[in-house]
Amino acid sequence: MGLVPKLSAALGAASVFLVIAYPAYGTGVLTYRDDLTEADRQKAARVLGLATDFEKAESFEQMQGGAGTSKRRPSRDAFSHSNSNLTFDEQHLFKVGNGLFKKLWASSPASTQASDGLGPLYNARSCQGCHLKDGRGRPPRPGDEAVSLFLRLSIPPQDDEQRQALTEKLLLSIPEPTYGGQFQAFAVPGLSGEGKFDIEFEDIEISLNGGETAVLQRPIYRIRDLGYGDMHPDTLISPRVAPPMIGLGLLQAIHPGAIEALADPTDEDGDGISGKLSQVRDPQSGELTLGRFGWKASNPTIRAQTAGAFAGDIGISTPDKPDNFGDCTKAQTSCRSMPHGEQAQLGPSEAPDPVMELVTFYSENLAVPVRRDVEDPEVLKGKEVFYASGCTACHQPKYVTSRLAENPAHRFQLIWPYTDLLLHDMGPDLADHRPVGDATGREWRTPPLWGIGLTETVNKHTRFLHDGRARNLLEAVLWHGGEAEQARNNVINLSPDDRRYLIRFLESL
Repeated sequence: MGLVPKLSAALGAASVFLVIAYPAYGTGVLTYRDDLTEADRQKAARVLGLATDFEKAESFEQMQGGAGTSKRRPSRDAFSHSNSNLTFDEQHLFKVGNGLFKKLWASSPASTQASDGLGPLYNARSCQGCHLKDGRGRPPRPGDEAVSLFLRLSIPPQDDEQRQALTEKLLLSIPEPTYGGQFQAFAVPGLSGEGKFDIEFEDIEISLNGGETAVLQRPIYRIRDLGYGDMHPDTLISPRVAPPMIGLGLLQAIHPGAIEALADPTDEDGDGISGKLSQVRDPQSGELTLGRFGWKASNPTIRAQTAGAFAGDIGISTPDKPDNFGDCTKAQTSCRSMPHGEQAQLGPSEAPDPVMELVTFYSENLAVPVRRDVEDPEVLKGKEVFYASGCTACHQPKYVTSRLAENPAHRFQLIWPYTDLLLHDMGPDLADHRPVGDATGREWRTPPLWGIGLTETVNKHTRFLHDGRARNLLEAVLWHGGEAEQARNNVINLSPDDRRYLIRFLESL
C-alpha cells in the first residue's frame, strides 16, 4: 500500500460521462465530468447554486472544508490541524510530515545526517520559515530581513530557442542569467548572498461614499548590494508573499471540468469577467495539464509546488528537482563549487523520498477551520453585499470535489474556498508586468478566501494580496482593478454600514 491510498479496482470500472450545468456557473462553458453517477450529479446540483436567501446560513456552510473541517477553537494553531476525516495511519503520516515541514536544514557538511544541503543560496531554512504557523507571509517590518516575502526574477526571451521553449511551455519564464529565477538574500558560510532589497511606499488616497477615506500604500522595490555583478538590464521583478497552506488537497481534488466550466477567456457572456485557464506541463508526465497552485497558477500539483519550494526557497534537491545547488546559476561559479548534502547511502538528492512524499502529504491535508458567526445578522448582510457587489464572479463560493480524488478523505466533499482558480486581469495597479506561462503581467489567479478572517489570529498581521501591500481586508478590495474594477467601485459606493458588514462577512471565513 502506498503512502496515499490509491483508487480501488471498483473505482476503475467504466463510468458514465455526464454533462453538468451547475447553477452557480451561469453561462460558463459546460464540460464533462467522468467521476459522478446520476445520483451524485443530482446531489451536487442541489447544493451548488448561488445563494439567494440571505436571512439564514446555507446548509453545511459552516463546514467550509467539508468533512475534514477542523472544529477546534480559533488559536494561533488554527491553520496547523490535520483534516478531521483522515485515518489513524494517515494522522501518523501527517505528524511525521509536519516534523519535516518544520525541520531546519543545515549547510554541508553537517554532523547530523540527512539534515544538510541547505542552499548554498536560500530564502529560508525551513518550509515553516516562510509559511509561519502554516499561514500567510508578510513584507518585512522596518529593520527586519525579508523571509516570507521574496522576489521572482525573469527576463524577456532573448532568442528563438527561448521563445520556442515558452511557446511549448518547456519553461514558463526565462530566468535572469546570473541570479536565476529567484532573488536569494541568504547564503551558507563562506558564500555571499545575492543582495538586499528595500521597500518604499507611495500613498494613494481614495474617497469612499459616506465621507470616509482610505489610504493605500503602493510598494516600490529597490535592489541593492548585488553580490554577483549587474543584473540583466531587462530584468522583470515580482514580489511574492507565502500564501496560507490550508485546504490545498481539497483544491487539488476539484474536478478539472468544474474549473473549465467557469472559464470565459473571450468574455462571451459580456459580463466583463474573462477568467482563463492556466495550462502547464505536469513534471511527472510532461503532458499539458491544468495549473491551479501559486499566485499565477503555475503549478499543477501540490507535489510540484513543494519541489519548487524546496529548490528555490531552501536550496534543497529532491527526486523531482535533483540539482543539489538549487537556484545557483552557472554564472555563480563560487556557489556551484560549494559542498552539497546528497548522501549515497540515503539515495539520490538531498531530500529523497519519503521526505518529499511526507511533506507533500502534510501539505495536502492541512484542515480548513470551521466558519464562525455564520448566522450572525451582520455577517449575513455582509454575505449579501459580497454577492450583490459582484465578488462571486471570480470568488466562486463552492464546489463538490471529484469522486476520483486520490485520497478518499478529499472525495465528493462540498467545500467553500471562494475561488475559481482562474487567471484574471487585475488592472494596472496590481500588475507586476512579468508574464509567467499563460498569465500576463496583469493577470493573477483568484486566491481562495477560506480562513482569511483568522490571519491576524494565526500570523499576528493583516497583510494581504500577492505582495502583502494591503494592510487590511478593505484595502485588499480597493486594490482590485481590471476585471474586478466594477466590483471594487460597487464597494466604494456602499454605505459605511454595508462596507462594515462586508468586512464582517470576510472575517467570518
